[in-house]
Amino acid sequence: MTENQLAAVVFNCGLKVHRTLGPGLLESVYEECLFYELSKHNLKVKRQVPINVKYDDIELNVKLRADLIINDKLLLELKSVDQFHPIHTAQILTYLKMTNIKLGLLINFNEKLFKSGVRRIINGQL
Repeated sequence: MTENQLAAVVFNCGLKVHRTLGPGLLESVYEECLFYELSKHNLKVKRQVPINVKYDDIELNVKLRADLIINDKLLLELKSVDQFHPIHTAQILTYLKMTNIKLGLLINFNEKLFKSGVRRIINGQL
């Protein structure tokens, strides 16, 4: 599957989770449900994936964590916040750069309308 095809599957699964649960829950609840829905599509889904941080050619003893990575091609950063802030975009752009993944979805489940809380983020672009 291409990144765009994976993104479509993620969107539909996220929409199902959002319609079932609605907004207002913790991010961890949405992550668990989305993981379950994506797993039903026979995708390789990894949760809380450690991301190594390198500085000045050394690997630091610090790990960042991507919420979900699908088929090693699509990175998901999930939120349950009042609104997106620039730091959320910066966070997923950094994760994409560090993992060398081309496409990410920033998803805020705390929206009345699910599609209003989904942003496509492409590695190397603002």
